[in-house]
Amino acid sequence: MNDFQLKLILSILAAIMFSFIFIILAFSLPLDKKEARSIPKNKLEKVSQALRDR
Repeated sequence: MNDFQLKLILSILAAIMFSFIFIILAFSLPLDKKEARSIPKNKLEKVSQALRDR
């Protein structure tokens, strides 16, 4: 095999492995976010929460 074919095969295999990593991560990470909402204590936390809840 010449150099070009080896580079092509290696790049295709690397792309497949890279995509499998993200597919596995997509299935392993939880879909819903369960955050404990706390009561804002000061003005900055109130503004931050209001911007998040828009």
